[in-house]
Amino acid sequence: MIKYVKHKNIDKEKWDDLIGKAFNGNIYAYSWYLDIVHPYWDALIEDDYERVMPMPVSRKFGIKYMLQPFFAQQLGVFSSSILTPDNVAAFLNAIPRNIKLVEINLNSYNRIVDERFDIRFRKNYLLDLINPYEITRKNYSTNHKRKLKKAEKLQLGILKNIRPDDIVTLFRANKGKKIKKWTDHHYLRLQHLMYMAIHKGKGVTYGVFSGNNELLAGACFFKSHSKLVFIFSGQSEEGMKNNSLAYLIDNVIQQYSPGNYILDFEGSDDPGMARFYKGFGAKETLYYQFRRNNLILPLSVAYKLKKKVG
Repeated sequence: MIKYVKHKNIDKEKWDDLIGKAFNGNIYAYSWYLDIVHPYWDALIEDDYERVMPMPVSRKFGIKYMLQPFFAQQLGVFSSSILTPDNVAAFLNAIPRNIKLVEINLNSYNRIVDERFDIRFRKNYLLDLINPYEITRKNYSTNHKRKLKKAEKLQLGILKNIRPDDIVTLFRANKGKKIKKWTDHHYLRLQHLMYMAIHKGKGVTYGVFSGNNELLAGACFFKSHSKLVFIFSGQSEEGMKNNSLAYLIDNVIQQYSPGNYILDFEGSDDPGMARFYKGFGAKETLYYQFRRNNLILPLSVAYKLKKKVG
């Protein structure tokens, strides 16, 4: 039996125990992670936490809706036992009808065969680090190999455990200038998330420095369920010229190879980013985005227009 459970009634100890054991568990689904990216999330829970689905429900102007939280790529149904398309469908059908708008990413193990559901495919890029570094590097694109040779001649320095604040500051001063939808609130949430992951032993940061000790690129990775998730990065203009971020990622690949981690690039539908990730030999994988729009017509049209203009 699948029940809708309000946030205050969720047993987080049982919840995190399931996520830790789930064959399709990921870091985004831990209660502490959800508490940061979407405080007061609710849940759908089957029986005694046999299967669960986070419900990041919000309300605006009296209307309930559920959208994918920032910095949580994949949620959906998590299970420690067999998970069939029928199980997934049962959870999606259990989403209360009074949640008028739903646009949520499922995880890559959630399969849907029922054509009545409105779904979209989303792309991700994964690199298995099981092979020795030398073998993995041979599979880099010619362009990446050229960039790395150029960066290596500059004798850049790389440092572990730099401050998350410095990565965020670097991003905001460069690429962040073009992303208008991110506010101070989003950046503070991201910093909180990175510090909490580091505190729990599930986060690690790296920085690439010039000969003048200037931070050229920084990145944060989350470690969970045999995944090394490339959660966030920043790079200066000089860093871009020197291919500093590619140099950083190559060093991380070297550090964790060979091993049982999969480097999860948190894929992108942007062709340029996809090309960058594939340049390291990462393979494209797909996961579903589930949508349901029961808004009254004027609101539904307004929402679609808002999405088109960003």
